[in-house]
Amino acid sequence: MIYTTDVPRLGEGETSAVTLGKFDGLHRGHQKLMNCIREKKEDNCKAVIFTFDVSPVVRLLHTPAKGLLTNEEREELACERGMDILVECPFTDTLMHMEAEEFVKEFLVNRMHVRYLAVGPDFRFGHDRAGSPELLRKMGETYGFTVDVVKKLKDGSREISSTYVREELEKGNMEKVNELLGYVYFTRGEIVHGRQLGRTIGVPTANLIPPVCKKLPPNGVYITRSRISDKIYQGITNVGYKPTVAEHFLGVETYLFDCDEDLYGQDAEVRFYRYLRPERKFASLQELKGQLDVDVQKGRDFFKAFDK
Repeated sequence: MIYTTDVPRLGEGETSAVTLGKFDGLHRGHQKLMNCIREKKEDNCKAVIFTFDVSPVVRLLHTPAKGLLTNEEREELACERGMDILVECPFTDTLMHMEAEEFVKEFLVNRMHVRYLAVGPDFRFGHDRAGSPELLRKMGETYGFTVDVVKKLKDGSREISSTYVREELEKGNMEKVNELLGYVYFTRGEIVHGRQLGRTIGVPTANLIPPVCKKLPPNGVYITRSRISDKIYQGITNVGYKPTVAEHFLGVETYLFDCDEDLYGQDAEVRFYRYLRPERKFASLQELKGQLDVDVQKGRDFFKAFDK
């Protein structure tokens, strides 16, 4: 798959099927749009996700935002779902003030030779958000592309959206988060040396520092699976600052069941299945050990039932 921060110019005879939007999280609603354009690959169209590297709202407010996916994670998931090109166009002042008609003509028609567009009913673009699905259909008649306005996917009575996913993530409701996403929420990082206090109480852990741009669930303890190299480990994970041992950085610390390997320096992916309890400070390491024994048993019981 091609990943680019510039809008590509397709070669002569090449055409594209494009879906446009924010695509934070690549949740099931996004996947519905992606399925529409993937079907057009049978007509020799390249399947293209066109998104921006920062939310227009975030840009205007000058507020740093943590994403449900990093750019690298979004690229990987898009590739797994059959996309050919992921465009993460920088949301510059020029683009912010570009008229909707100019955006379509310059980027979609002239550069990407678009033949098919799939957008949601509330999609807006261009200066003052003047661009709409209706405008796209009108321009499609002029420039020879078709437009599908794809009905939103719903969870009960509520539309599946990145906002909905974020709300549930902030509650630590990982079962609902994973249901909305269509995959298990995860974070990644390199396993680094901690204070190795876990080994002193018989619970050795793998510590990683997640990307600063990645949104994490609330501080607390979770049932997780970790992928390290080609191996999958069940475990429990603490997200937070480890108050019992006075750590002062936000970390992701995982006890991997039945693992005594030296994993330092390796890359790990931690997938969150269920919230167990809030992070708390214990009076002693032995009291912490007693609680971890309880957490571990809950984790083992969970996967015994989950994997049936």
